[in-house]
Amino acid sequence: MKEGILDVLLYLFEHYFVVSDEPSLDLAAPVQDEPLMEELQREGFSPVEIRNAFDWLDSLARQRPATRPTNHRGPTRVFHASELDKLDVEARGFLLYLEQQGVLGADQRELVLDRALALDLENVGLDDLKWVVLMVLFNQPGSEAAYAWMETQMYLDEPEPVH
Repeated sequence: MKEGILDVLLYLFEHYFVVSDEPSLDLAAPVQDEPLMEELQREGFSPVEIRNAFDWLDSLARQRPATRPTNHRGPTRVFHASELDKLDVEARGFLLYLEQQGVLGADQRELVLDRALALDLENVGLDDLKWVVLMVLFNQPGSEAAYAWMETQMYLDEPEPVH
């Protein structure tokens, strides 16, 4: 049995969102697909985790901006104790790096934090955070360049600088 919301999300992302230029699922719309749920169960995911993943995606869709995100630097983000407990140092550093480089705007950073904290993980590490960032950018209109850059970062040990 596969465990966790992130496992379900990664399966959906890899099989439905990025397999072609025309994703077969729309991240901007609520996920309510019985055949998809049955397929996920056949792949070994529990109904509870599937439902939680669908809820996670629905929440992401509800937070999708109507306009292009701005990449203006906002104030310095101070993490709450509960965020410090859940996000490891590398993940927090990478999030700050993405914002400083203009890959994420302040609103997008907050959305990434919201979605990362909504995962059923005790500790969100760098690799987990990268996947959340990728899914959030995929869902943001006007973030195609940031998404493409982030996609390349998924396969590197150290991020490349943004020029």
